[in-house]
Amino acid sequence: MVARLVIAAPSSGAGKTTVATGLMAAFAGRGLAVSPHKVGPDYIDPGYHALATGRPGRNLDAYMCGTGLIAPLFEHGARGCDLAVVEGVMGLYDGAADQGELASTAQVAKLLKAPVVLVVDASSQSRSVAALVHGFASWDPEVRIGGVILNKVATDRHEHLLREALGESGVPVLGVLRRAPAVATPSRHLGLVPVAERQAAAVSAVAAQAEQVLAGCDMEGLLALARSAPELHAEPWVPEVVGRLHAGGPGVPTLPRRGDPHAPAGRMPTPRVAVAGGAAFTFSYAEHAELLTAAGAEVVTFDPLRDEALPEGTSGLVIGGGFPEMYGGELSANEPLRKAVAELAAAGAPIAAECAGLLYLARSLDGRPMCGVLDADARMSERLTLGYRDAVAVNDSVLAPAGARMRGHEFHRTVIEPGAGALAAWGLRQPERRVEGFVQGGVHASYVHTHWAGSPEAAARFVEHCA
Repeated sequence: MVARLVIAAPSSGAGKTTVATGLMAAFAGRGLAVSPHKVGPDYIDPGYHALATGRPGRNLDAYMCGTGLIAPLFEHGARGCDLAVVEGVMGLYDGAADQGELASTAQVAKLLKAPVVLVVDASSQSRSVAALVHGFASWDPEVRIGGVILNKVATDRHEHLLREALGESGVPVLGVLRRAPAVATPSRHLGLVPVAERQAAAVSAVAAQAEQVLAGCDMEGLLALARSAPELHAEPWVPEVVGRLHAGGPGVPTLPRRGDPHAPAGRMPTPRVAVAGGAAFTFSYAEHAELLTAAGAEVVTFDPLRDEALPEGTSGLVIGGGFPEMYGGELSANEPLRKAVAELAAAGAPIAAECAGLLYLARSLDGRPMCGVLDADARMSERLTLGYRDAVAVNDSVLAPAGARMRGHEFHRTVIEPGAGALAAWGLRQPERRVEGFVQGGVHASYVHTHWAGSPEAAARFVEHCA
């Protein structure tokens, strides 16, 4: 059984990421194996979690993966660990729009049977903090709020008033943190700046967060609370088993397996799938690479900012999300790689591109030449597009047959014109009905981020097309 805590807050901006990352780093510094998790579709916070723990940051998204996978995915990530720290999303009870508690931190806490620590921004209140904590603790009796950490406390006098008020709430104070500029992490148009873009500064910030937590929190009380979580009784999600179950999807020739009497003699082919990384393409779920590997691929990474050629023998390409708009000049200047990507696409090789990958495949981004695979142009926009998406495949592609349903998420401040190709990728059901994205030869390019743990057949189908 893995001890576990969920770090939540009444709203965004209270300091969840600072506290959660600080706790992860502090407990890891004490010699514990700490498993880091994040509720929801966020890609950036898990990068800081990984820096704090030395383990992959993993997401727990009940909308994209389904409620039934939350505990198995948690067990998969936390296998062999002493403690798991789960950072929540938005406010404790906020989830998918118009979907009740679905995908909220509260729902995930209940699915994990995990105690919740509420991080409260106490900067503009004193006695009222008790009413706030009481309300959150009593709203849903199935959510167990086991303690509160008071953040941005101004003075000793302020702390005394807060503790006195909370003494009547029945919820123990497990930490008091003062304002500390050293723990701050810079933000921009889509949230925090990713670790990959500020490695040295990020290391310093995480170390400062650990020091702040150690100085201001009851570490033994938090650990005891984590260890009070009951057994989950959930079997871990196993990518190898999932990969075998979904290999050989409908309409795709199955890659021969060793031991298959109909397989050709000699060594079995292993398709090589190149995955974009580096500072411009930091958005990726750990399970994607695991599922590609389980489906029979060799996964290699490359950096479009630095590498002038694709990895040798590349038979398929995955270009996830990130910030190409911040590196448009460098990406455009790397003409040899842009040409190699265009040639791979022209040859019909499978390419799966999401959001940043979509922009990279466009003809231009903010007027700068990109790969030119798609007859479309992209630019920055003032409008934020954000939210979960219920998507249906409009056309057969390397990821899904026409009619297949997948759930995803959009998060960007760019637009591409046109928004869909002659063959669109997805038909979106909410918040408004529209088609978007491009299916062109072996290319599937879209703004919609998907989590393949919730649709593992996508990874198997992609690898088999590569083979």
